[in-house]
Amino acid sequence: MHLLNLGILAHVDAGKTSLTERLLHSAGVIDEIGSVDDGSTRTDTLALERQRGITIKSAVVSFPVDDVTVNLIDTPGHPDFIAEVERVLGVLDGVVLVVSAVEGVQPQTRVLMRTLQRLRIPTLLFVNKIDRRGARREEPLREISDRLRAAVVPMGTVDDIGTPAARFRPGLDPGAAAVLADHDDELLAAYVEDTVSYDLLRTALAAQTRQALVHPVYFGSAITGAGVDALITGIQELLPAAEGDPQGPLSGTVFKVERGLAGEKVAYARMFSGTLRTRDRITFGDAVEEGKVTAISVFDHGTDIGTDSVPAGRIGRLWGLGEIRIGDAIGVSRKAYEHFFAPPTLETVVVPGPDADRRALHLALTRLAEQDPLIGLRHDEVRQETAVSLYGEVQKEVVQATLADEFGVRVTFRETTPLCIERPVGTGTAAEFIKKDENPFLATVGLRVDPAPVGSGVRFALEVELGAMPYAFFKAVEDTVRETLGQGLHGWRVTDCVVTMMRSGYCPRQSHAHQGFDKSMSSTGADFRALTPLVLVEALRRAGSQVYEPMHRFRVEAPVDTLSALLPVLAAVRAVPGTTETRGQVCVLEGMVPVAQVHGLERQLPGLTRGEGEWESAFDRYAPVAHGTVPERARTDHNPLNRKEYLLNVTRRVG
Repeated sequence: MHLLNLGILAHVDAGKTSLTERLLHSAGVIDEIGSVDDGSTRTDTLALERQRGITIKSAVVSFPVDDVTVNLIDTPGHPDFIAEVERVLGVLDGVVLVVSAVEGVQPQTRVLMRTLQRLRIPTLLFVNKIDRRGARREEPLREISDRLRAAVVPMGTVDDIGTPAARFRPGLDPGAAAVLADHDDELLAAYVEDTVSYDLLRTALAAQTRQALVHPVYFGSAITGAGVDALITGIQELLPAAEGDPQGPLSGTVFKVERGLAGEKVAYARMFSGTLRTRDRITFGDAVEEGKVTAISVFDHGTDIGTDSVPAGRIGRLWGLGEIRIGDAIGVSRKAYEHFFAPPTLETVVVPGPDADRRALHLALTRLAEQDPLIGLRHDEVRQETAVSLYGEVQKEVVQATLADEFGVRVTFRETTPLCIERPVGTGTAAEFIKKDENPFLATVGLRVDPAPVGSGVRFALEVELGAMPYAFFKAVEDTVRETLGQGLHGWRVTDCVVTMMRSGYCPRQSHAHQGFDKSMSSTGADFRALTPLVLVEALRRAGSQVYEPMHRFRVEAPVDTLSALLPVLAAVRAVPGTTETRGQVCVLEGMVPVAQVHGLERQLPGLTRGEGEWESAFDRYAPVAHGTVPERARTDHNPLNRKEYLLNVTRRVG
């Protein structure tokens, strides 16, 4: 039996979860189709998902199609939960991207399609809601081709579109040969000679779809079932089966972590090679962690069933791996876990309610961050505050409701602020030597900070011999460098730099006759961990740093006669218009705007454009803060910028 791990992706409200229900019903897995509005769908299992009618967490459900077993993964459509989509992409064999026949291509549709094309994931498109008033056929096709820049092959025509009687008639579009001939010399020759056969066309379509060169487009309605049988046939015939050798070396990827009824960790993993069995002891997380699998379940016919193994190609739920995290490789790592979308660019401070248990709140936030690694937690011991990083206001509301409903902790939030970064602007060096210049630590550390190309992150390098001192001391310096760079001169994370260790020194292990190790005379890792922040921030201070704020690239479609009202508002929030294009009575305006201003602009747009404006924005880059006061973020460390304060905190003495 073939396996296929299939993702269902869409902009919010395009009908993605409804399509999942219809597919399960058509496959005979469920007897009655659930409703998103009624909160009765199979994949939206969280109480909050049922209340709000949106998908928040990805969910897996399985159904058979003849000799193919499909593991279907329903993902969130709202951009605030894009991290859930990101974690799924790396385990998919194919995707159905849902587009509304009424609204057409929407902002999130473009973000998703660009990523699918970059990763070359085979993708079918399903234009949903053909039974709704205002549904269209040609406009969505044109938008998919133009705005998504996708080579499309319509897979049939629609009768009575825009009415409850709308139906889809399968059949290859007459223009399919011209589209497919662009990537197939044999087909091109037959096309020129007018000898294209249906079999040749169908073979080329399957091959090019599996290579993500073309994208078949189906029309239908998840509510009435129109076009769904044709889509199922396309899933079966055009998307590639899962690959992997069950006898090969063990290799898998964890894409989701949740807590079971008893509070235990349960990991969702896609196996790419080998077979994982219960009671196996495995390595995971770059082979630095080890654990024993105590139980396994796999997905089958709409539910998950216990089993003693999960082979290559399948998705399994794993118990017993207490330290496992999202993104961890199981066994042999295929590749480093990638971030396909932008990281969170907003931050807010969690304010406990008057009766909130702070320890319970900390545990709850830790559990949430465990299920979503991009919800970064930042705890300030001095102020007894915890900040969380977010994608948007809806995600903040969901975190608030989750804390109340699942953990019984009521909280509010402070105003959401942008998450800036710092980059060094020059080169700076600093060093501290043992028993010199009031250095209270038995360690010598010299560091140089150099700027590096944008997007390169942080790199640690050595200009001293690796054998000059025990490796554990070098490791202590490197780990502390990376941790210290979490808060630069202005409190923001420092990135795109190279930190080079230029000086090193230590006091060898000392002991008196007939006595044990004398810590007061010998260097330890703690000496290097304590000294490194002082040296690093001094080198960074000499290099200087620039604060950068996150910027969104925006696109606004609005009536031409509303530009006079729209442009001054954009200018007031430091938006920089780029290109302007007029299409009849509609103007398309593109440019850059600070992330901090996006939410306010989205709220103002309907009033500025008589409700006819369409706003689309996505993270683009970080730009230097060039206006007003440089934003500062309160420090949560021992403040190595102030030597006296730092030493008082670390050693309880100043030197």
